[in-house]
Amino acid sequence: MLYLSNYLVQIVNLNGNYFGLFFPSMSLNSEIFGIMGLLSVVLISPIVEELVFRGIFLNKLRMIVPTTFAILISSLLFASLHSFGSIFSAFIFAICMAILYLKSENILVPIFGHFLNNLIGESLYHLDSSQILFKNNLVVAGMSILAIISFILILKFIFSNWNNFK
Repeated sequence: MLYLSNYLVQIVNLNGNYFGLFFPSMSLNSEIFGIMGLLSVVLISPIVEELVFRGIFLNKLRMIVPTTFAILISSLLFASLHSFGSIFSAFIFAICMAILYLKSENILVPIFGHFLNNLIGESLYHLDSSQILFKNNLVVAGMSILAIISFILILKFIFSNWNNFK
């Protein structure tokens, strides 16, 4: 959704010539597209991505291959649509969302988890525009330790429930 909103920004003339055809009383500025981008990342992306990758791909793949492989394939597909620097984290995130979906048997659970993830991420990005948090070595070290612990717990959970996913 972010790529789509960026593409729309490039297509629409920022002077308002094309936009004025549809909304003559409004002037187009980057704030409108910033708000639209934020809404698409926080609200639309979680719904669309979870319905597609967990609701459709994961369920269809489970009919063809064992659940473990279905989780890995659908998570890899999800990760491949994210930027290069975050492919690994998107892959791990997708595995978590797949587990949430399979354990809850309710697509709303991973949608809500995805919504919270994107909301927190976007909030940090916009509230910390000067990157104070990510330049602080103590914060980076703490987040790294939490990420490693989380990764270990996820792996432990997967291996302890391995038979339930086959």
